[in-house]
Amino acid sequence: MSLFIASLNSGSNGNCYYIGNATEAVLVDAGISCRETERRMQQLGLDMARVKAVFVSHEHIDHIRGIPVLAKKYRLPVYITAATLQHSGMALGGIPFRALEPVTIGSLHVTPFTKHHDAADPHSFVVSCNNVRIGIFTDIGAPCEQLAHHFSLCHAAFLEANYDPDMLENGRYPIYLKNRIRGGKGHLSNLQALELFNTCRPATLQLLLLSHLSRDNNSPELVQELFNHYACGVEITVASRYGASKVFEVDGKWRGTAAQAAAAMQLPDRRETLTQALQAYNTGRKARKRQQTAVTQGNLGFPE
Repeated sequence: MSLFIASLNSGSNGNCYYIGNATEAVLVDAGISCRETERRMQQLGLDMARVKAVFVSHEHIDHIRGIPVLAKKYRLPVYITAATLQHSGMALGGIPFRALEPVTIGSLHVTPFTKHHDAADPHSFVVSCNNVRIGIFTDIGAPCEQLAHHFSLCHAAFLEANYDPDMLENGRYPIYLKNRIRGGKGHLSNLQALELFNTCRPATLQLLLLSHLSRDNNSPELVQELFNHYACGVEITVASRYGASKVFEVDGKWRGTAAQAAAAMQLPDRRETLTQALQAYNTGRKARKRQQTAVTQGNLGFPE
C-alpha cells in the first residue's frame, strides 16, 4: 500500500506535514492556522476527514499555532509528550507518547525518537504502513545515531536543510542567534544534511523533501543545486515556506537505475562524493556572487 505525503508549509513561519494512505492520515505538527491548513489541503485534494491525529514534535509556535482550533473543530487526538504540552501553553487534553514506542493509527504506525533541539522534549517521527516508511526530520541541532539509523530505513523523508553556513556567518543575525542556530541544539545546515544524505541513505530512498529552509540564511535554488548533483536517482525537492508542495505517492519501489543504486551504496565513493559536492557548492556560490556583483554594477552604471 502506498503512502501519500505533502508539506503544507515548512519554515519558521509554520510547519505542517501530511502523511497518509487511502483511508487514514496523520499530521505531524500544525504550525499554520486551521483555516490555512484546510485551504491548502483542499487545494491538494486531501480530505480532512481522513486525518485521524496530530503528532507534535515540540512546543515552538511555528509547530503548534493551529493545533487548538484544528483539534477542537475536528475532534482530533493530539499526541504530545507531557513536557511539551506543559511548555506549549495549549489548553487541551493531549495523549502522551514515549520514544521508540510506536503509536498505531488505523494501519499507520508512528514511531517517535528523541532529537537535539532547544525545546523541552523534542522528537522526530517515522510513519510507516506495510513496510513503507516516511521520516519527518526537522529542527535538529546535530545528527545523532538514532537519526542516522531511522533515515537509513526510509523510502522518503522530510529532511531539514536550514541554513548555508557562510550566509549565516555573514548575515544580519546577532551573534547569539547565529550561535543558537548552529550550536548543536538549533538546526541542520545544508552541509550537515548533505553528509547525512550521502552516508546514510538506503538504496530504496525514493524522495527527499528538503525542509525548514531559513528565509534569510539559505536559498532554495542553492540547496536544490547542491543535492541534485548527487541524487543518484533520488527525487529531490524543496518544501516551501510560502505554500504547499504537491502530493507525492511513495510506494517503496526503487525507480532509479541499477547503476544509480550501486553508486549510492558504495561507501568510499560516498565520501569522495561529499568532497566533490563541497567543491561544487563553493564554486557555484562564487559564480553566483560574481554574477550578482556584475548585475549590481550594471544597474549602477559601473564598468563591467
